[in-house]
Amino acid sequence: MTQASGQISAEFRAGIWEVRISNPARYNAISMRMWEQLARVLEQADQDDAVRVVVLTGEGKRAFASGADISEFDQFSSDPSLIERFNHAVHAATRALAACRHPTIALIRGICMGGGMSVAQACDVRYCAEDARFRMPAGQMGIGYEPEDIRHLVSVVGAARAADLFYTARTFFGREAERMGYVQECFSVEDFDACSQARVAAVSRMAPLTLRAFKLALRRMTGAADAPDPDVVNHAFLACFHSADYREGQLAFRERRQPVFMGR
Repeated sequence: MTQASGQISAEFRAGIWEVRISNPARYNAISMRMWEQLARVLEQADQDDAVRVVVLTGEGKRAFASGADISEFDQFSSDPSLIERFNHAVHAATRALAACRHPTIALIRGICMGGGMSVAQACDVRYCAEDARFRMPAGQMGIGYEPEDIRHLVSVVGAARAADLFYTARTFFGREAERMGYVQECFSVEDFDACSQARVAAVSRMAPLTLRAFKLALRRMTGAADAPDPDVVNHAFLACFHSADYREGQLAFRERRQPVFMGR
């Protein structure tokens, strides 16, 4: 098939693995190749013990991601196998986000629609600026939506709210996204960079084993399709109490200082 433009880039610094959706000419629309890149980049992050938090963002200030790159869709009718490949690529990317053992955070400015919402809601936490603009237009385009992505949306905003967003395909902005719980905090445009990075930095300083154990338990409790077994969750929970980080946390508390965790 003809390759669309755009790429997924990644940068690692100070425990933060930043993944950037970059296709600014098309408001960061995600091509099939980009979906496949996204899954590979996230799987790489998942395997790196030095990672403390994975941050997903869009290139520039106009868009987080405007959805799948529909300029490719005309090719699907001439080659039905591309539909299967596309659906697999989307599922692999959102699953890699949801199943990543590290905390995942979406930082949203500008347009976040369709597939952009899919990747955002697969993250553990979402922060947005007031200028963020959300919409789920699948019903206006006749596009089938991955059941696991629907489960993510329902787990975030509830069934009735998810139905409203799907049935009406209406646009909503940052403050409403915060009120409905789609994002955890909405910041002013002026404060977004500083405030969102402060949240990311705070997560990166936490005990990695504790956060990974929490995420395993969270996936178990929210009924993820590939949720870990109870024994896996319990083992991760108990391992925290035998870790060097646990001893460091206790010592730092007694010495009234910030702990320095090593992830072991």
